[in-house]
Amino acid sequence: MAFINIPNVKMSGIASCVPKKIEKNIDSSLFLTIEDAEKFIKSTGIVEKRVVSEDITSADLCYNAAEKLIAELNWNKEEIDCLVFITQTPDYIVPATACILQHRLGLSKECHAFDVTLGCSAWVYGLSIIGSLLSTGGFKKGLLLVGETTTKTKSTEDKSTYPLFGDAGSATALEFDENNDGIKIHAGTDGSKFEAINIPDGGFRNQTTLDSLKTVEIEPGVIRNKLQYIMDGAAVFTFTITTVPKSISKLMEKNAIKNEDVDFLLLHQANKLIVDKVSNKLKFDETRVPTSYENFGNTSCSSIPLTMVTKLSSQLKSKNLKLIACGFGGGLSWATAYFETKNIVCPDLIEI
Repeated sequence: MAFINIPNVKMSGIASCVPKKIEKNIDSSLFLTIEDAEKFIKSTGIVEKRVVSEDITSADLCYNAAEKLIAELNWNKEEIDCLVFITQTPDYIVPATACILQHRLGLSKECHAFDVTLGCSAWVYGLSIIGSLLSTGGFKKGLLLVGETTTKTKSTEDKSTYPLFGDAGSATALEFDENNDGIKIHAGTDGSKFEAINIPDGGFRNQTTLDSLKTVEIEPGVIRNKLQYIMDGAAVFTFTITTVPKSISKLMEKNAIKNEDVDFLLLHQANKLIVDKVSNKLKFDETRVPTSYENFGNTSCSSIPLTMVTKLSSQLKSKNLKLIACGFGGGLSWATAYFETKNIVCPDLIEI
C-alpha cells in the first residue's frame, strides 16, 4: 500500500506566478457560436485562462515565484539545501532545468537539485519527495518548484483540449522541524492507461519526424499533430471519479482523520464537473473546496498551489489550517496528502 508518513517537516510558505495575458473562452474561435462557448463555460466552469508568450517558460514562472517567496521568508539563499523542479515542459531536454534554476536563483553550489517529470499529480508527489529529503534533518530548507506552460503543448485548433488549459508556476518552501507532525500521503499509479493523456511523438520512443508535424483533422474542431497533446476525456473522467475519492478516503481512514476536522479539500483543478463530483462523493460542501479553474483553467501541476494562493491567502497567513490535497492525471497517477499549516508566508499572486 502506498502510504507514506513524513515527520519533522513543515510548510513555511507558498507562492504562485502566472502570465499577464488573459484569454477568455467566450471569445474563442474554436466555438462556432456564442451559445456553444456559453455551454462549454457552464459545463467546465472555465471562463478564462492565462497564456505565456513564446519567450516565457515554466522555469521563468517558477523562478519569479521562488524569488518573491525567498525574499518574504527572509531566507539566506546559501542555506537552501535542496531544490526539486517538477514539470512536463522543461527548458531543455538536457540538462535538467533544476540545475539552471539553482544558478538563476543564486543558490549554493552544494544545493541538491534535480528534475522530476509528472503532470497533474506533481505537487503532491513533490511534497513526498522533498519532505523525505528534509525529514531526517540532514537538509534543513528546501524549495519545491512546480510549473507548466501547458498551452504550448496544445493545438490551438483542438477544442477538446485548448480551451481547458492555462499556464502557471509555483514555489513551496519547506523546512525541517522536529516538532512538526509533517505530511501524510497516499499515492498510486496505473500505467496501463498512459495513452489517456499523451503526446505521441517527440520523445525517444517515437522520435520527431516529418510525419510528426503533419496536421490531421481527427474530427470537426479537433485538429492537431503528433507533437501535441491528446486527452481521452471520457477515460480520464471515469478514472478520476472512481480513483480519487478512494485515495482520499483511504488516507483519512489510515490516519483517523474526520471529515469535519478538515478545513479545506484542495483538489487538482481539472474542471467544474470533476471537482464537484469528487467533493460530493466525499461529502465536502463547496465552502470547503476552493476553486481557481474559473479564472486560470486547468494549470496541471500548478493548480493546487495556485488555488491556495488565490483563494486561501488570508487564512494561510493568519490561521492554523488542516488541509487535504489531491492531484491526479497523466500517467495515470494520483497522490493525496494531509498536512497542517500555521501562519505561513503567502505573497500575492505574481504576474509577468
